[in-house]
Amino acid sequence: MAVANEGVLFAHEKAFADKAAVVERCGTLVPGFEYVEVSDADVPLADAIRSYLFNAQLVTLPRGEMTLVVPGECRETPSVWGWLERHVAGNGPIRRVEVVDVRESMANGGGPACLRLRVVADPDSVDPRFLVDEARLDRIAQIVREYWPEQIHIDDLQAPALVHDVERARAALLDAVGLPDLM
Repeated sequence: MAVANEGVLFAHEKAFADKAAVVERCGTLVPGFEYVEVSDADVPLADAIRSYLFNAQLVTLPRGEMTLVVPGECRETPSVWGWLERHVAGNGPIRRVEVVDVRESMANGGGPACLRLRVVADPDSVDPRFLVDEARLDRIAQIVREYWPEQIHIDDLQAPALVHDVERARAALLDAVGLPDLM
């Protein structure tokens, strides 16, 4: 029931068993620490959960303003949306709210928590095996066409032939991207 970015911790009033200790410790460790709390009176815990408010991603944009990226359910939950509008209109550290529709992601087994994935990478420091160019993308596409079945029937899930095909596909893919040591 909390999410953080840089020196800001955004949390529900009921997020921590010992909130005072958490806030004090963060204040000691993080210069310029700010605690942004959503009260249970403003947003009941059930609404926070139903709206996935704390599955959001709190990010700092290039111009320096902090933005909360939230799933569409936040806009559809009146208590949550009202709190977000009031906070952004005030003088708090979160200056913007961006709504993202992640329903398709949830239907495919993902969910709003996928908003939290954030990887900061300098291309100069990334292992070149993890960078792609057109030739590598073409090779990966060829492997998918060659090895991956277009559909799998439920009865095939226990078939030894499917396991063999998946293992061959994985090996071909790892070889193509230069990671045969993961086989």
